[in-house]
Amino acid sequence: MDGLLAVVRPLCLALPEAHEERAWRGVRWRIRTRTFAHLLPIEGGHPPAYARAAGTDGPATVLTFHSAGAELAALQHSGPRFFDAPWGPQIVGMVLDPGPEVDPGELTELLTESYRLLAPRKLAERV
Repeated sequence: MDGLLAVVRPLCLALPEAHEERAWRGVRWRIRTRTFAHLLPIEGGHPPAYARAAGTDGPATVLTFHSAGAELAALQHSGPRFFDAPWGPQIVGMVLDPGPEVDPGELTELLTESYRLLAPRKLAERV
């Protein structure tokens, strides 16, 4: 997970007023009190809700984020790398490891959109 954290962290922290916190498992990034990204490991089927949603008992590293509209629909139909998170209608999960190398451009786009969906309007307009 450390290698992926080194990729995801600077992308999230580059967004206005974003901050990082340790989550109950893994690391999350927030805009004020709203989580726009969460990176966590799945190991031995734990946490169970994530393992079921991602379709793996691990070891794996997943990233959850928010999406909406046409992008959400495209992600929901783009294959096993992406999965619907059962704890929110606009939350998507992405299996980052194991899998193909992560495209930083794609990751930037997904994280920026997640941020925009949750940030106050004035902050969202800055990105």
